[in-house]
Amino acid sequence: MFKFLRFGRGHKAEVAIESQRQTFERLVSELNEALDTLPDKPAVTIDPATGHVAFDLPEHFPDEALALPAPTPAEKGEDVIVDEAAEEVAETAEAAEDAVEDVVETAVEKAAK
Repeated sequence: MFKFLRFGRGHKAEVAIESQRQTFERLVSELNEALDTLPDKPAVTIDPATGHVAFDLPEHFPDEALALPAPTPAEKGEDVIVDEAAEEVAETAEAAEDAVEDVVETAVEKAAK
C-alpha cells in the first residue's frame, strides 16, 4: 500500500576501488592527454633518487596569452602630473585645517562672551 515510501531506498551504486597500478596508469594517461594539447612541449626531467617528475614549462600557456598585458612603467610626464596632483591635495588639506582652526577660535570667542 505504501510502496512509494520506499522509493529512495533502492540499490546503492558500489564504489569501485582502484588499485595502485590502475591509479598510476590513469594519471599517466591524463597527463599524456594534457601534454598532447600543448603546441610547445615542455622538457621532462626525472629525478632517479626521488622518482619525481619535473617539467620546464613555457613562461605563458596559449590560454594565458589572451589575458591583458602587464601595465607599462609610467613615463616621466605622468610622474610630473602625479606629483602636481599630490601637491594640490596637500595644499587643500592645509587650507581645510586652517579653516577648521578659524571656526574653532570663533566658536570659543563667542562662548567666552
